Amino acid sequence: MARNPVTNRHAADLPLAAWRVNTVSCLLHFIQETVVVVLYLEATRCSGDSSIMPLLHINSGPDGPVLHAGPATPLGPALAQALRHGHGPVVIMTHGYKFAPGHGLDCPHQHILSLDPACRSWKAMSWPRGLGFGAGQHDEGTAIAFGWPGRGTIWQAYRQAEIAGATLARLIGMIARIAPDRPLHLLAHSLGARVVLGALKRLPEGRVARAILLSGAEFGSRAAEALSRGAGRSAEIINVTSRENDLFDFLLERLVAPPVHGDRSLGHGLPAMPKTLTLQLDHPDTLTALARAGFEIEPPKARICHWSSYLRPGVFPFYRALLRAPEALPLPQLRAALPAEPEPRWSRILRPPCPEIALPGWRRSAT
Repeated sequence: MARNPVTNRHAADLPLAAWRVNTVSCLLHFIQETVVVVLYLEATRCSGDSSIMPLLHINSGPDGPVLHAGPATPLGPALAQALRHGHGPVVIMTHGYKFAPGHGLDCPHQHILSLDPACRSWKAMSWPRGLGFGAGQHDEGTAIAFGWPGRGTIWQAYRQAEIAGATLARLIGMIARIAPDRPLHLLAHSLGARVVLGALKRLPEGRVARAILLSGAEFGSRAAEALSRGAGRSAEIINVTSRENDLFDFLLERLVAPPVHGDRSLGHGLPAMPKTLTLQLDHPDTLTALARAGFEIEPPKARICHWSSYLRPGVFPFYRALLRAPEALPLPQLRAALPAEPEPRWSRILRPPCPEIALPGWRRSAT
């Protein structure tokens, strides 16, 4: 039988070769689509009911917000499905320095922003579960884990946080167009506070209900600027501080050029406004006031800790109540119950130890 001069194959072999090429192409396409679906399900972490997507993993990409599963999975349909099939608040959580999406065990979506952290670090506490997500309830709301490139030097991460703030504002705008009536709250740690403040100043008033900033790594004057514009004027901002974080606040002020000479970090307090509240989490009177309100939070054990604001036992029931039932914990009520002034910087580090003294005739009871 004559051979084809181009393919050097017998004419009878051509249909078989075409069939093989077509089969391989279809198989590769099927594998690609299967991988995309698996990554999508991992990104949404459906729990029990396939119509409920308690957690979406979204990143700050070069051209705007993208799903952590990758650009092959469109963000818009996934976001619309999550928001239209759920009820309750929308809570966006974002991390701080040294995290970056896709960066091994430093990927926030495998760490604090996961329902089930793959990282076994002592700091890998699941924020979504702490806030009440992942139980499969129709009214639990929608959680969004927002990742951004926070690695590199502190100066690189500080610049990236501003870029991520603009991307976060775009994401919140998308959410508002899909579900304009659902309340939206924010939770951020460390440099994530800069991300949140950067988003607030770019959004219209009323777009964000409450934001909780944990050990925020940003300057007071930049926070004041953000809170004087757009959504920053209408959102309630709860600034959670601790004297355990004094060293980190001090390093930020020395390493990053302040916008104003002598500017202080958020650990010194937010500008006093009707919709701002600074809560010193290691102040004994704060813990007493919160205990009276039904929130038992363990006293701090360390003199220096940057992560205590989300690792301390008892803090997440309090944060959950702040975001899920804000009407039950209005800022004026909290402000009236909490200490009027924070303790001075270095007061925890320089505090002398309090050794236990055994008094004569006393014995320690069995525990």
